[in-house]
Amino acid sequence: MTEITLLLVDDQELLREGMAMVLGQAPGLRIIGEAGDGRAGALLARDRRPDVVLMDVRMPIMDGIEATRDIVANCPGTKVLILTTFDLDEYAFNGLRAGASGFLLKDAPSAELVAAVRTVAGGEAVVSPRITRTLLDHYQSGRVPTPAGASPLDDLTSREREVLVAIGQGLSNPEIAGQLFLSESTVKTHVGRVLAKLGARDRVQAVIWAHTHGLV
Repeated sequence: MTEITLLLVDDQELLREGMAMVLGQAPGLRIIGEAGDGRAGALLARDRRPDVVLMDVRMPIMDGIEATRDIVANCPGTKVLILTTFDLDEYAFNGLRAGASGFLLKDAPSAELVAAVRTVAGGEAVVSPRITRTLLDHYQSGRVPTPAGASPLDDLTSREREVLVAIGQGLSNPEIAGQLFLSESTVKTHVGRVLAKLGARDRVQAVIWAHTHGLV
């Protein structure tokens, strides 16, 4: 199993300790640093190049949104997973627009937190079914942009359309592979083609696209 290195950025020390306890016990995960504000987190990410940064949003000195922008711009191999307290956290949506690979509620079960880290490290976005409805509500109110230059469904093959529907349902690549009886590498290829044809930056925008076009 390839080791996944983690950086924890949260201004609440007790929360960092709790996450460190959970993640530090998971096989294949290693915490290589902690920071109590966004600026320190961004600088530490540049220095240590973790695979995944777990990023709080509301912090002193520099918030998690600016820190995410900095990390995405300066650490191309590092993924950011936004942590938020509420479903309706505008900061979290801004974090997605800043280039985060998804967001997770802080009260998520330990197993869900570990799974989210592994998913993000594997190059996928975390789009929990629990927050998909909120994403769509924000889209419909004009606060989350639709993917620019989205292609018509006619541009998708029948298999790519099936994959898009599965993405819209919040399934991960392994889950899609099981549902469609495909290898994970084949699913990854299809996902890449779907995103390219839709003009979607990431899986989050693909979920929005699938729902707003009536596929889910």
